[in-house]
Amino acid sequence: MEMYGCQIDENRLPAHVAIIMDGNGRWAKQRKRPRIFGHYTAMKAVRGTIRTASDMGIRVLTLYAFSTENWKRSQEEVSGLMNLAIDYFIKEVTNLDDHDVQVRVIGDQSILPERLQKAAANMVEQTKGNTGMVLNIALNYGGREDILQAVRQIVAEGIVPEAITEQVFADHLYTAGLPDPDLVIRTSGEERLSNFLLWQNAYAEFIFDPVLWPDFDETLFCKLIAAYQQRDRRYGGVK
Repeated sequence: MEMYGCQIDENRLPAHVAIIMDGNGRWAKQRKRPRIFGHYTAMKAVRGTIRTASDMGIRVLTLYAFSTENWKRSQEEVSGLMNLAIDYFIKEVTNLDDHDVQVRVIGDQSILPERLQKAAANMVEQTKGNTGMVLNIALNYGGREDILQAVRQIVAEGIVPEAITEQVFADHLYTAGLPDPDLVIRTSGEERLSNFLLWQNAYAEFIFDPVLWPDFDETLFCKLIAAYQQRDRRYGGVK
């Protein structure tokens, strides 16, 4: 199929695409605006990416919205990000529900503001019966914390060491029941994982693109999917 000027092979779509949305602050700085302005402007890229992924037929899209390390930022920026997330969950729930998108929120939500927890829970509840694309919003998420909380669950359940397989472990991660990412995209030119889906990304393909996230659009997304489809994935074997 052709989308936004790119030829996409429907038979070679990544089942799960994960995106590290990076560069909002630098985008705003280039325009001599506060960092939070970049975050708000970036919502257009978020909406466009979700719509395109869903229309394309991608089964799972995970967006890295706020990491466990992001609490180190200024109080002003953190508060702005929390308010932005609340605004998004409230305003977008009907639209996502209408497009059959099932929303999940992964990460430790217990320390998030109560209003944000409620807004997120409402979106998850309202869309849980949808059968289209799964949208994972990684909110106060850290890959190491994900692994630790899985270990704690396994210990609490009394599972004996001999019974702990890779599948058992995966079933205790925040992404339980979902396929591992096939493709990880990071914008802004940075080339690191930043504590994102450390276990799940064992065999993911990576694309690091220099575009800052607010400038990420549907055309670029389709080009990156087309680039992924040219990769030869061997999973440690030989072809």
